[in-house]
Amino acid sequence: MKKSNFLFFTSLFFSSLSYGQEFVKGYVYDDANGNGKMDKKEIGLAQVSVSNGIEVAQTSDKGYYELPAREDQVIFVIKPTGYQSPLNENNLPQNYYLHKPNGSPADFKYKGVSPTGPLPKLLNFALIKQEENDNFKALIFGDPQPYDEKEIEYFSKGIVSEVVGIKGVAFGLSLGDLVGNDLSLHSPYIKAVKEVGLPWYNLMGNHDMNFDATADSLSDETFEANFGPVNYAFNVGKAHFIVLDDILYPDPRDNKSYWGGFREDQLQFIENDLKYIDKNHLIVLAFHIPLMHHEEDAFRNNDRQRLFDLLKDFPHTLSLSAHTHLQRQNFYTKEDGWQQEKPHHEYNAGTTSGDWYSGELNEQGVPISTMRDGTPKGYAFITFKGNEYSIDYKVAGKPADYQIELFAPKILPRNKRTSAGIYANFFMGAKGDDVLYRVDNGPWKKMEYVEGADPNFLDILHKYDHSKILLSGRRPSNPEDCTHLWRGVIPTKLTVGAHQIEVKATDRYGKISTEIINYEIAEQAN
Repeated sequence: MKKSNFLFFTSLFFSSLSYGQEFVKGYVYDDANGNGKMDKKEIGLAQVSVSNGIEVAQTSDKGYYELPAREDQVIFVIKPTGYQSPLNENNLPQNYYLHKPNGSPADFKYKGVSPTGPLPKLLNFALIKQEENDNFKALIFGDPQPYDEKEIEYFSKGIVSEVVGIKGVAFGLSLGDLVGNDLSLHSPYIKAVKEVGLPWYNLMGNHDMNFDATADSLSDETFEANFGPVNYAFNVGKAHFIVLDDILYPDPRDNKSYWGGFREDQLQFIENDLKYIDKNHLIVLAFHIPLMHHEEDAFRNNDRQRLFDLLKDFPHTLSLSAHTHLQRQNFYTKEDGWQQEKPHHEYNAGTTSGDWYSGELNEQGVPISTMRDGTPKGYAFITFKGNEYSIDYKVAGKPADYQIELFAPKILPRNKRTSAGIYANFFMGAKGDDVLYRVDNGPWKKMEYVEGADPNFLDILHKYDHSKILLSGRRPSNPEDCTHLWRGVIPTKLTVGAHQIEVKATDRYGKISTEIINYEIAEQAN
């Protein structure tokens, strides 16, 4: 892929300025020489979508588009398959133009967009041709969320260093909470992720907002200045990605805090965008707050229903979210308002910050930061094959095949009944998955799905609470019920000595993972 080293907006060619115009118009073109200008010999690209955040227009045979103009909007091209928007020096796609004639509110704590003046007479978007396969892989980060420069360092050393220069991956995507309230950290976050070496997409989390905003439409001013639109879309292969800001701030119920949901203009954008998408393609929605079908307090039910209504004719869908600092597989059925027989899958991704950079420091000097459901911190890879997908979770600092954390007592008395059990935390698991165990290569037995605190995570907390010396790092948060936990009965009618427990788990994609743990049987003195 050809990479542009131009500064911001060099992918856009402005022929002249027009004041008070009713339309934004221009061309989308194949920038064959990569100079960021539409030269006479460069051709316009047909049937490419361009949007102002509400309406979506497709280009003519000559690449021409026209959209209604408004006083405050972000105009962006929706990357078609086989092309890439130019990247800036930080590997961020330059697929947009910020139109804010008066700029962002001047009294915001964190700087937004400077006044941009009138629209150019022609607003042209460059695209660079690249080879794209219908089979590709994406790298997903949940909640980096550093609150200071030290935590930026933890993120860089503990996560980014593992994937620097990674091959065979089409792009990266961070699912919000790029930083923790201090929006000046957007810049060091961008520099950290740049090192991965991939085109990188970002979406806004509730800790990336301007808390000075008195209207939701103004809560993204600094994000727009640093990253571009908060609502946008792009295509790769037979997958269509829609990236959304799903945080309503201030919360319209009490004008405080925030609420999960969408504004009317966002839902209009989704509806207009989907008009041009093949019904047989995979629709991937990415947002920060999960749709949370069981919690009206977390997400506005009417907005979720309207989203589901817009997707009713698309049989291949996936949602990506983060925010919870847990890892979950959420499935939405007709009972939740989903209008298809096959449930809608939402992958609520584990986070790169884990449990907010808590826990003891490892050999890198980075907090272990296991999440409250016992999922170790990490990141995900999504493999796309046409309109199908599979997801793999990669635990930071561990081999790729480390997918299960086991718990069992270390020693038990022979032939004695026990309330102890074997626990398997299958990180990518969900209720209904097949999880089996066997002892000493005996017959396989089914483990029972349970929801409760992960015993290994409780061990971490107990270590802090029982220690008589101060441990490194910060005590983690209190536990949350794990939604991917299984329990098995542990046998004691065995010979004295060491015994092996093997667990085998099969995920929803048919991938099998195994893990082994040992325990000891001993004679108990009378």
